Amino acid sequence: MLHANHLIVYDQGIEVACHERLSAKAGSRLELDHYLEALIRKPGVFSGATALEQAKSADKFTPVHDDWWDAARAAHGDKGGTIALSDVLLLGRHRSHEHIVAGLATALRAGAFTADAVALEARKAAEADAPPPSPGLPERTRSPRAAVTLLADWRVSHLPPDTRPRPSVAPYDQLLRHRRQVGDTASQGEASWVPNTIAA
Repeated sequence: MLHANHLIVYDQGIEVACHERLSAKAGSRLELDHYLEALIRKPGVFSGATALEQAKSADKFTPVHDDWWDAARAAHGDKGGTIALSDVLLLGRHRSHEHIVAGLATALRAGAFTADAVALEARKAAEADAPPPSPGLPERTRSPRAAVTLLADWRVSHLPPDTRPRPSVAPYDQLLRHRRQVGDTASQGEASWVPNTIAA
């Protein structure tokens, strides 16, 4: 569906993509996010990618991204640093751009050049921006973490009642008695056997 400023793509009535409409005839705009999996497989072409240049001009790839990328390449080599950056950019599918930039800045100051460190700092930034709980609500409504149910507990609580009889070890006791009887018989047989001797 083509609007004045956006192009929206639907798949069976569900919106799957939304892009800014270009004003120039025969213009093209590449979305960096669409190429991340390919750039992970071929990190050498990342620095010269047209999608990267367009992301920079659209302020989606900031100087903080560049600084962290330079430090990551210095720490892990060109390939390792570029793959780490691609993993950071993939976080944009789950976190806002502002929180990822904040995570990159914090990780850069801490000297942490892994995507996991950026993800952790981005999550902290998102939690810091979360609105405070309303003071008028009861405590259990105010704190969503108090209502979290572990999956294992939920499964146990939804199991049907166990009507089977309690297990018994009586058959094993019979085996032990049988083993003792066999052992006693064998020892008696050894004691009754006396080798033949020849009197001199």
